[in-house]
Amino acid sequence: MISEKMQEALNEQVNKEFYSAYMYLAMSAYCDTIGLPGFSNWMRMQYEEESLHVTKMFDYILDQGGQVHLKVIEEPPKEYGTPLEVFEKTLEHEQYVTGLIHKLMDLAIDERDYATQTLLQWYVTEQVEEESNVNDVVAPLRMVGEDKGGLMMIDQQLALRIPPVAPAAGN
Repeated sequence: MISEKMQEALNEQVNKEFYSAYMYLAMSAYCDTIGLPGFSNWMRMQYEEESLHVTKMFDYILDQGGQVHLKVIEEPPKEYGTPLEVFEKTLEHEQYVTGLIHKLMDLAIDERDYATQTLLQWYVTEQVEEESNVNDVVAPLRMVGEDKGGLMMIDQQLALRIPPVAPAAGN
């Protein structure tokens, strides 16, 4: 059984995860409008991954006998600047989410909620991967700057990103 305080905190995180998915979908659309279909694909795949994160937490709340409270999702921006700025904003957002996950883990520890700690450990590990994946794009973007040839090469690489695989039940 999940405590009311933990349930409320997880429901807040569900909203933040929905926002993340929504933001990445908006970024995908933006990248497409500026003529970078590979960047758009990367962001679309990120949207898919965030959707899996939402579902995992949503299901956990229900599995623990809690209630899911879906709230209004904030509207993301429509424009994001240069490709580098897009990914710098992505990194900043992922670092923000990492902080949120850490706060949830702190609460789970304070509440002595071992089941939620196990769930959140998956998210802690996932956030390390998320930040690393974004840094893997930021670094070459910083190297090429505004060089169109370099941007096109990166765009081609980002077009190769494939949809995420849903984690197995209980993982």
